[in-house]
Amino acid sequence: MDIYGLIGYPLGHSFSAGYFNEKFEAEGIDAQYVNFEIPSIKEFKEVVEKSANLNGLNVTIPYKEQVIPLLDDLDKDTAKRIGAVNVIKIVRDGKKTKLVGYNSDILGFTKSIEPYVEDHHQKALILGTGGASKAVFCGLQDLGIESIYVSRSKKSANTITYEDLTPEVIDSHHVIVNCTPVGMYPKINECPDIPYELLTPKHLLYDLLYNPDETLFMKKGKQQGAIVKNGLEMLLLQAFAAWEIWQR
Repeated sequence: MDIYGLIGYPLGHSFSAGYFNEKFEAEGIDAQYVNFEIPSIKEFKEVVEKSANLNGLNVTIPYKEQVIPLLDDLDKDTAKRIGAVNVIKIVRDGKKTKLVGYNSDILGFTKSIEPYVEDHHQKALILGTGGASKAVFCGLQDLGIESIYVSRSKKSANTITYEDLTPEVIDSHHVIVNCTPVGMYPKINECPDIPYELLTPKHLLYDLLYNPDETLFMKKGKQQGAIVKNGLEMLLLQAFAAWEIWQR
């Protein structure tokens, strides 16, 4: 039986295992999807070495960037460009094992937000600076949208802090993407600290979270007339792409 899986910590919120195992059963595929909840990236090699039938892995927080030095190669069009990996293809040739990193987040995000993008969506604020935010940055770039990261502290020239979100900044950035875990179940009464009262019907709020279906971030945006969308479609699209990568 072929094995596929997910590495991350913690994995209580994971959608992947249920999705893939239902797919395998429905399509008669002799495979199983397993969650590998590892508290340290140091345990990654052990996961690969102990599971001889392991053909592919998804990667989630906090390891999308940490796993890169442990891989043998990166797909230049996705993982190398973005600087984050969420899909690993495991190629076994006798005693040799090759680990190749890809990023399907960019495809999932770009395809899911594109139908909502209008001419006035020229600039975006990306809340958070983790691995997923890097894929979002590249996806928005592909759509012709200029982005800047928002973080609690200024980490680079292309980063501002939440205190920097003045009326002028909100007025000139009509796309806001939440790439933080703030507002995820069970902490559904929390939301990123942005000035929601400054939002307008011109704004598009996209939350990478999908549990709950409508986060407080989305609710507050909707109250101001903004268009809102959660990350479930992105999740499905990146899962489709991951399966295609593993089957190549």
